[in-house]
Amino acid sequence: MVNVAVLVSGGGTNLQALLDAEKAGKYRNARIALVVASKPGVYALERAAKAGVESVVVSRKDYASADEFNDDMLITLKEHDIGAVVLAGYLSMVGENVIEAYRDKILNVHPSLIPSFCGPGFYGLRVHEAALAKGVKVTGATVHLVNEQYDDGRIVLQKAVDVLPGDTPESLQRRVMEQAEWQLLPRALDMLTCGEV
Repeated sequence: MVNVAVLVSGGGTNLQALLDAEKAGKYRNARIALVVASKPGVYALERAAKAGVESVVVSRKDYASADEFNDDMLITLKEHDIGAVVLAGYLSMVGENVIEAYRDKILNVHPSLIPSFCGPGFYGLRVHEAALAKGVKVTGATVHLVNEQYDDGRIVLQKAVDVLPGDTPESLQRRVMEQAEWQLLPRALDMLTCGEV
């Protein structure tokens, strides 16, 4: 089994989708072994505790430099024998040392059909606000491998979601999560840990 670390920054809805998939037996070769939060007090840590998954906080502001932060993140992952990493609403840039150590073993979910509405500054509700402002009729979610650029790695899975009349950024965000993100992310993790990516 591949030990998986899930990196989170907030409520952990994508983490919950991953935990639910594990409980339902949907992973052939993955075990969620660690949740790493970017700050204390986020609800994702409670989700981890309820699922019996170990969690730690590795917060950028606790370190004098980005290098020290990135080094400690890599040490944390290695100490827990992590073989794959999932970014689930993680709002920090992953260090190059972590990317290099886990080349093609880090997944990210993005709430649009890349290459639309992605890159620096496009996260959370901002993505859905931009989609609505542009008037697109279809949006969706993308799971991709992580490299040194934002939202640039090779695409693993995508799913389209219709934009409906009267959508708000919040209603669109919820539909994209339910119809795409929560379905794609567990599938992509199963594929990655079975060598199918």
